[in-house]
This record gives sequence, C-alpha cells and structure tokens, in this order.
Amino acid sequence: MKHMLKALALVLVLLFVLPYLVPAQQNKPMQDAEIRELLKKMDQLYRSDSSYAQVEMAITTPYWQRTLKMDFWSLGMKQTFIRILSPKKERGMATLRMDNEMWNFLPNTNKTMKIPPSMMMGSWMGSDFTNDDLVKEYTFLEDYTFQLIDVPQPEAGVLYIKCTPRPDLPIVWGWVVMAVRQKDKMPLHYDYFDEKGKLMRQMIYKEETVFSGRTIPAVMELVPANKTGYKTVVRYLKATFDTDIDKTIFSLRNLRTNM
Repeated sequence: MKHMLKALALVLVLLFVLPYLVPAQQNKPMQDAEIRELLKKMDQLYRSDSSYAQVEMAITTPYWQRTLKMDFWSLGMKQTFIRILSPKKERGMATLRMDNEMWNFLPNTNKTMKIPPSMMMGSWMGSDFTNDDLVKEYTFLEDYTFQLIDVPQPEAGVLYIKCTPRPDLPIVWGWVVMAVRQKDKMPLHYDYFDEKGKLMRQMIYKEETVFSGRTIPAVMELVPANKTGYKTVVRYLKATFDTDIDKTIFSLRNLRTNM
C-alpha cells in the first residue's frame, strides 16, 4: 500500500511540475546571434538589398500642417535617394546619400548643399524625422550595442531590446528601446531616450500591409515627447523590394535634375 501511495504521489508531482518545466526550456533567452539577426531585420525592413517606395509624410505642428509626397529609392544600406513630388512649392527637392556623404538639392535656388555628419540628427524638411532617420547613415546592428531588457508593465509576447549608440559617433540619443513582437519579429514601437534617461520621442508602427510579397507596417508615426502638438506620420502608398534599380539614380547629376 505504501509503495502504491508513493507511486501515486510521484505521478501527481510530475503532472503538476512538468507543465512548468517544458515552457522554461522552450522559452530560453535569445542568443547574441539571434538578437543580431533581429536588429539586421529592423535595419533592412523598409530597404532590403534594393527598394523603391512612394510615401506621404504628414507634418503637424501647433502652427501649421502640410503633407509631402515623395519617391524613395535605396540600394543596400549605403545609398538612398529621395525626390519630393508635391506640394508644388517643394516639388523637385531631393536628398542623396552615398556611403558616408549626404546632399540636399533646392531647385528654387538651384543649389546643392552637402550635409556634414554633425547635422545628421537635424530635422529633415521641418519634420520630426532627422536626416539620419530618412537616409539611415547609422544602423542599430553596426553603430549600437544592444541587450534584452525587462520593462515595467511589459506587453505579452513582446521583446524589448535596449540599443546604446557607440560613444565615438555623433548620435544624440542616450539609448533606444525597441519593442518587437516575438512571434513574427514585427516592430511595434521604438522609444528614444536622452543621456539622462528622459523619453524624447516615440516611433509607433501601424497598419501592417503586404508590399511586393513583404509585410511591413505601412504607417510610421513619430511623436516627440518634449513638444506638445507636434507629430509626423509617414504612410507607404506603394513599395517594391529586391528589384533592379538604375544605379545612376544615386548620383549628383540626378540630384540636380529639376523636375
């Protein structure tokens, strides 16, 4: 009888304990290589090996509102070309990034301005996006260190990755916290902090849409935390990825072409 009771007790222990042991084995912490792959995906989400997109950028401030429509080309992570299509006042303005150099073209004055590295974190076209946000001179994989972190009141099924810029780079953020959905590695929001840990802005990703066989958030909403009434929303109207792109697009000659 005693042996039967011991056996029954063992069975009960296994029934109650095993369900907790199995998930612990399945939910093992991400390895460094896995986090690096995730960061690479985040860096290339809207670019890939090559990309073309048409987007609208709606800029809202307490004093004025305007919407820009533009074409956007990229080749890898080092070449970017943006041409504004409307409104008429800004039509033809363009931005080119090649390797570590960036230029803006202003058709009204027919002038090309080279942007120094110190201005990469400056506003692009009066929006809440920086020059670097648009042309991606700095990448999370190459220019930041990173670690998985716990946050207060975490969302279920979401990974939180703290990315800290390397100290030798002119990046103004103290760190960035990525919130990425674990099941499909889709970004939900990025929180940008200053060096003292104060939240400066939040990038929110919305409306997942399939373009050219790839699912991306079609809307990026950038909200500064320190400026009331300001917001910039980028909406992808169409996009193609990994297609042949004329490399002459990424040239100073094309930059100076007045539409």
